[in-house]
Amino acid sequence: MTGYSLSRDDYLRRLRRIEGQVRGLQGMVERDEYCIDVLTQVASVTKALQGVALGLLDEHVRHCVRDAVEVGGAEADAKLDEAMRAVERLLRT
Repeated sequence: MTGYSLSRDDYLRRLRRIEGQVRGLQGMVERDEYCIDVLTQVASVTKALQGVALGLLDEHVRHCVRDAVEVGGAEADAKLDEAMRAVERLLRT
């Protein structure tokens, strides 16, 4: 079971909303709307995606990583390394 299984419907709802925002962005570009308005919406979509990513990371650490740390050993080290790589990827964006 994944760490976010209990919140999956919430994540799907948020991602569908973001998908709608992206379609709106496409429409803005097609209509040749003012660039600052488009950039404002891009920032909004970016922030929404970051919120989803942080939520997933939080649930991963609280579920998958915590469980592995309780077991200990190589599995714990692997899960901690995996979580740190995920944080690094998020910080690069």
